[in-house]
Amino acid sequence: MILNCGKYKLDLSTPRVMGILNVTPDSFSDGGDYTQVDVAVTHALSLVETGVDVIDVGGESTRPNATPVGLQEELDRVIPVIESLTAKIDVPISIDTYKPAVMRAAIAAGASLVNDVKALQEEGAVAAVANSQAAVCLMHMQGTPETMQDAPHYQDVVSEVADFLKARADHCQQAGIARNRMLLDPGFGFGKTREHNITLLQQLDQLTALDLPVLVGLSRKSVLGKVTGSDVGARLHASVSAAVISAMKGAKLLRVHDVAATVEALKVVSAIQ
Repeated sequence: MILNCGKYKLDLSTPRVMGILNVTPDSFSDGGDYTQVDVAVTHALSLVETGVDVIDVGGESTRPNATPVGLQEELDRVIPVIESLTAKIDVPISIDTYKPAVMRAAIAAGASLVNDVKALQEEGAVAAVANSQAAVCLMHMQGTPETMQDAPHYQDVVSEVADFLKARADHCQQAGIARNRMLLDPGFGFGKTREHNITLLQQLDQLTALDLPVLVGLSRKSVLGKVTGSDVGARLHASVSAAVISAMKGAKLLRVHDVAATVEALKVVSAIQ
């Protein structure tokens, strides 16, 4: 299973790791840690040294109740980091955004994957990816970051998430994005209760059985805190456990904060599989 990301061919025959690089002041776990370009780049280089397969750069927090960021501010945060990393590393760079203008600028700066919490539903987003060679991750979210945790509700969370993702993938394919450029993300924590998230993880194999690779992002999320009672900064073991379970159920890309520990754990998964 190969994901075409611009000049990169990401081999997903074994589980891979996407390292999170939030250049934001307000992300739920690492907000404010990497707002300076040189600090962000240094952190990214350390992730590469520990075996990361993709670097995901985000300039706008999508945590619950997050405040939206203006277009120019988001560009000012992410583009210098992407330009610098493109010259220094040889792994795919992902841009975590739902704004078409940011997608286009990031791809021009060197990004080869678009990670969109809105699954390319903003006007012009599908075209921004279709007119490039970049890959895309289509994520499910009920509501918006400002409202998604107010009262999430589903009749059947697994089938509703699967149906949404299949419909978005079909739409993108019809618009000219080849399926070998697509990832699917069930959107853990995005408009889901603790029970919804647990059910999705329990039945993740229903999503990984689809014909597109699945990305899972559970790292340090609140559902893990609700299960373990741990604060956000003390969820390493829970996050690695969730990544291992996801990989054993067929997830191909794990989006994480703690790269070194996850890379080591996934080596065990790959050996067993």
